[in-house]
Amino acid sequence: QVQLVEAGGGLVQAGGSLRLSCAASERTPTWYCMAWFRQAPGKGREFVAGIRWGSGSSTYADSVKGRFTISRDDALNTVYLQMNNLKPEDTAVYYCASRPYIGPGIWNELRTWYEVANWGQGTQVTVSS
Repeated sequence: QVQLVEAGGGLVQAGGSLRLSCAASERTPTWYCMAWFRQAPGKGREFVAGIRWGSGSSTYADSVKGRFTISRDDALNTVYLQMNNLKPEDTAVYYCASRPYIGPGIWNELRTWYEVANWGQGTQVTVSS
């Protein structure tokens, strides 16, 4: 099973930036996608951003559009999440996940991600006001 390892979390002041990375232990097939999710204390896990590995096309949650950018490096089997203009409400544990891409509706179908995706262990992001 593919192992995903996140890194880059930490404590930052509001308005600051962080870049998260997620390295896969095996080459990601072109028909896969990878995504970032986050879970704040006392809340459910939510989709943040996703990218189709083959095409590089990306999708974002409305709450992070214009502030976060997802990208991938195929040679390094790594996906990144550049987070700018961070807000206290961005505080959460951030998880990356990978799975086959089956259509544009999958990004918010969290149940199917739990069923079929590979998940990382998560990295904490804390934004102070």
